[in-house]
Amino acid sequence: MARITVEDCIDKFESRFELVLVASNRARRLHSGDNPTVEKDNDKNTVIALREIADETIPIDEMKNNLIEEYQTVSMQSEEDLTIENSDLQDGIADNEIKENALELEDHDNSDNEIKESAPELEDHDNSESTIEEMSDKKDSLNENNEEFSNKTDQPIED
Repeated sequence: MARITVEDCIDKFESRFELVLVASNRARRLHSGDNPTVEKDNDKNTVIALREIADETIPIDEMKNNLIEEYQTVSMQSEEDLTIENSDLQDGIADNEIKENALELEDHDNSDNEIKESAPELEDHDNSESTIEEMSDKKDSLNENNEEFSNKTDQPIED
């Protein structure tokens, strides 16, 4: 049998693109186990598909519909299932917003902790001022005690 070409099939479709889509779809179906409507003659599935198109052993409209059905991804889901999926999606978005807000709050809490951590240093500073005053008072008190002691030691010892 003579070799089949695209030129033998192009007059049955509006564009080469449509021809290629339909022929590749039919070749996949033949590969999946569909029975060819022409003799195989030891040809590959793509050649068989083109021969079927050229001979119009399968109506062209049927081949186009088979292609459309293969690429349709809409399943028979109920409207309730779709609503549930959308609400789950919305819940996921809301969860992400909550996580982002929690991270912002955590950052805010961390800055509060930094302030609290630096607060003891300020308290120590305040305490150091009070400690200096206390130490100064103790020093004065010790000086007074030293004076009293030295006055007592300067006195003659009585027998």
